[in-house]
Amino acid sequence: MRRSFRYEQNPEQVLASLAFGSPEVRDRAVRMVGEHRADYGSEWEAMSSIAAKIGCTAEALRRWCREEASRLAGPAALAADEKARIKALEREVKELRRANEILRKAPAYFAMAE
Repeated sequence: MRRSFRYEQNPEQVLASLAFGSPEVRDRAVRMVGEHRADYGSEWEAMSSIAAKIGCTAEALRRWCREEASRLAGPAALAADEKARIKALEREVKELRRANEILRKAPAYFAMAE
């Protein structure tokens, strides 16, 4: 009978593998990658080393780092899109108000012509 992989690990690795799913561990691991990136030849080397220390796979840590980067970049990109959209809407409102003002004055203008 084959035993589960988790039971073949030492107790410290089992505890680390149970805890690595927690948000605190994920945040700390992502922060460690950023802090220690310069100590390694590449970002992948840093991720591999840190992942081994916390008991997760390097690919999982890479995914967490990408999610964090997109989470941080998302609001800034969204804000730029929203600013452009607001500016276009304000331009449209100004144009519509100008058109409404012309339409309000038109009957008086034509009444004076008669």
